[in-house]
Amino acid sequence: MATSKIEWTESTWNPVTGCTKISPGCDNCYAERMAHRLKAMGQRNYRNGFGLTTHEDALDLPLKWRSPRVIFVNSMSDLFHKRVPGEFIRRTFGVMRSADHHIFQLLTKRSRRMAQMSEHLDWPAHVWAGVSVENRDFAFRLDDLRATAAKVRFVSFEPLLGPVAGADLSGIDWVIVGGESGPGARPMEKHWVEDMRDQCLDEDIPFFFKQWGGTNKKKAGRALEGRTWEQMPAPS
Repeated sequence: MATSKIEWTESTWNPVTGCTKISPGCDNCYAERMAHRLKAMGQRNYRNGFGLTTHEDALDLPLKWRSPRVIFVNSMSDLFHKRVPGEFIRRTFGVMRSADHHIFQLLTKRSRRMAQMSEHLDWPAHVWAGVSVENRDFAFRLDDLRATAAKVRFVSFEPLLGPVAGADLSGIDWVIVGGESGPGARPMEKHWVEDMRDQCLDEDIPFFFKQWGGTNKKKAGRALEGRTWEQMPAPS
């Protein structure tokens, strides 16, 4: 189990590593950069670099972790990538269902496959479903998310590359917003963040502001109008 520096989770679990680009939010993928570094360091699970790879030996790891954790599933991949076998996805869900002392955060850009598979998956309350939406062009992922049987649904507007004010947040239990960081980071406008924060306040949706981002995200910080926003859904 990897203790995570991602502000909205505690740990990461990667039964799948590697991915392919599917939309503009992928252009400067942090996971791709990290995977290549880990391959150069000789890390066995990254022997294929950022090529999609399933890891049978990682599947049962959460069952061995006694201390309850909030776990981001596949921080280095996307469980609903078209090349991940459906049977492997169902087995991953079986492990999450059994490890009910944890909370699992499952985040995808492949929202249509998630929606299509949803009726064949068991969504216990401690398995949260989320989608990434970088601008209005990908708001359809919210509709796909609502089509799942997940008890807790969340959306990550990160990297936020355009305004999303007025997005339909019905049925959404949590909103994360963050700017892109690292080499080539694209800018995020302040009013995009404020508009989404205000919409969450109006609709009583927990709001989490992750970062302003940029080439020096530490310097840019996380404060929005003088405070840190770290609201989370109440555990089911």
